[in-house]
Amino acid sequence: MSVLVGDDTRVVVQGITGGEGGFHAEQMIEYGTNVVAGAVPGKGGQEVHGVPVYDTVHEAARREDADASVVFVPPAFAADAMFEALDSPIDLVVAITEGVPTQDMAKVKKRLSEVDTRLIGPNCPGIITPGEAKLGILPGNIFSSGNVGLVSRSGTLTYQVVDNLTSRGIGQTTAIGIGGDPIIGTTFVDALELFEADEETEAIVMCGEIGGEDEEEAANYIAQYMDTPVAGFIAGRTAPPGKRMGHAGAIVSGSGTGTAESKIDALNDAGVPVGDTPEQVTDYVEEYL
Repeated sequence: MSVLVGDDTRVVVQGITGGEGGFHAEQMIEYGTNVVAGAVPGKGGQEVHGVPVYDTVHEAARREDADASVVFVPPAFAADAMFEALDSPIDLVVAITEGVPTQDMAKVKKRLSEVDTRLIGPNCPGIITPGEAKLGILPGNIFSSGNVGLVSRSGTLTYQVVDNLTSRGIGQTTAIGIGGDPIIGTTFVDALELFEADEETEAIVMCGEIGGEDEEEAANYIAQYMDTPVAGFIAGRTAPPGKRMGHAGAIVSGSGTGTAESKIDALNDAGVPVGDTPEQVTDYVEEYL
């Protein structure tokens, strides 16, 4: 069983005629993802990698029976692309774009509360169910099918942890990169809820980082509602307060909130062991299984 995406997911690539969209659409197709359409205003009627392009997501979804979209659109236009997808008959939107203005995402977040569509991202690597489908930029070759779910704010951390898991023969049900911006769609709690409900996910890895309080909220959720064991990793232990580290959301305020220590303490209090390295996280997962 998979979470959110599988071999029956039918995908629209928004921005498929651009360099990034075209390149990663090809990679997704080669992985086996069922990419059925592209959507680019004014480019309807073209074909990219054998995939028909439509002017709108709504038309693409209707004509090709698509139920998910991936957004490879420049930051200035990414929010409009997300709005378009949210207003179409699409169940899942995966926004890869980095640098989407926070004000734009505040408007998208409000719209999300009014629709049933789920958003992953922005500023994320996407989502993959190994051997079935990948939506985004994840390197499919390091993933293997199995029974460990993974959710992470960082793409690089996702790859490091997954590479360790796979090298030890531990496969994954689904890996979700939720993104590192201050305002995102799917949160840690949302992803944990999905994995908890998935019968095949027997353990979960949660990779967080400094900034915000999402990890602390996840720790509270784990303590109250979860039976599936979770192992954690928190990046940014040595980051100085007030300096953004990598992601737009990875910044510790002067008040001391959002620190690595506060997140690690919260997870430990919820019974979640937090590894010092990706290798140690894999050790914890092996013990669970």
